[in-house]
Amino acid sequence: MEETARDFFYRLIETPSPSGYEERIQRVARDYVKDFADDVRVDVHGNVIAARNPDSSFRVMFAGHCDQLGVTVNYVDAEGFVYILPLGGWDPQTLVGVRVTIWTKNGPVEGVIGRKAIHLLTEEERKRVPKITDLWVDIGAKNKEEAEKTVRVGDCGTIPLEHRELLNNFISAPATDDKSGVWVVMEALRRIDPAKLKVGVFAVSTVQEEVGLRGARTSAYGIDPQVGIAVDVTHATDCPTVEKKICGEVKLGAGPAIGKGPNMNMRLVDALMDAAEKNEIPYQLCAENRITGTDAANIQVSRAGVATALVSIPNRYMHTPVEVVSWDDMNAAADLLARYCESLDPEISYIPE
Repeated sequence: MEETARDFFYRLIETPSPSGYEERIQRVARDYVKDFADDVRVDVHGNVIAARNPDSSFRVMFAGHCDQLGVTVNYVDAEGFVYILPLGGWDPQTLVGVRVTIWTKNGPVEGVIGRKAIHLLTEEERKRVPKITDLWVDIGAKNKEEAEKTVRVGDCGTIPLEHRELLNNFISAPATDDKSGVWVVMEALRRIDPAKLKVGVFAVSTVQEEVGLRGARTSAYGIDPQVGIAVDVTHATDCPTVEKKICGEVKLGAGPAIGKGPNMNMRLVDALMDAAEKNEIPYQLCAENRITGTDAANIQVSRAGVATALVSIPNRYMHTPVEVVSWDDMNAAADLLARYCESLDPEISYIPE
């Protein structure tokens, strides 16, 4: 990958974007695509939509959601401790003892997520999984009045926005779900050879996936594509305690996972597999026996229906501060989407027969 593409991903990782508060990361996406997209716009919901051949009658939509898990300030007690609500589906166990930044009107405020020390827990408390209401944020305030001069109810917070490079081209960071998907869809748009493109391609950094797949619904309605491809993460099962008989076999570094199931148009799935094989792009298959919890769910049923596929980046430890993905899988996914679009004939029909 080019160094500028790596830099783009790092900037995505290092930019806060809890659901409902995605403005900062969307500026990062706009800045990256402006030099190669034919059109870049932001809709009223906050989705960033970058396009090549935007006036084409046949439209392909890529969707990667930019929102990450976060927290929001809910209450400040008399001693100045801040209580929070989750933005998205946290496992509260992963938040104990974690640093947090609260993004206020006057700038970032640092804090730590606290819980009663293990020495002070009763036997019963030690056995119980903590709830979010058992945790609090300590910003160092002496009392409620001091805390409320600094943070306000509704301010959002994020865990440390950082990354670590591991062996074998793996990278660990919070919110690779789904900043890796944002990177793939924008990078795929860049890699398309305009001379080979006969259709319109719209790469969308969607908002509010983690709280109800909302940005995909509004952006798909506005674009009205014939083909929609969501790029998200899926559970990598090549780590201890994950039962492959239940969860399937998905490995880091073995390529993106193409989903097969009722949320997908099987002709489109076959076309993606063909594009991968013709261009020697590694890929895996992932069985999806129901409607997925991804943007693909809403894209598929937009308006009168969209031929939909899901391309997933294998991810270890999803919805934790230490998610792990592979650069190689992301790179292969971007190539796959670009090569598919270059091969697409606007006369194609994905209507089942």
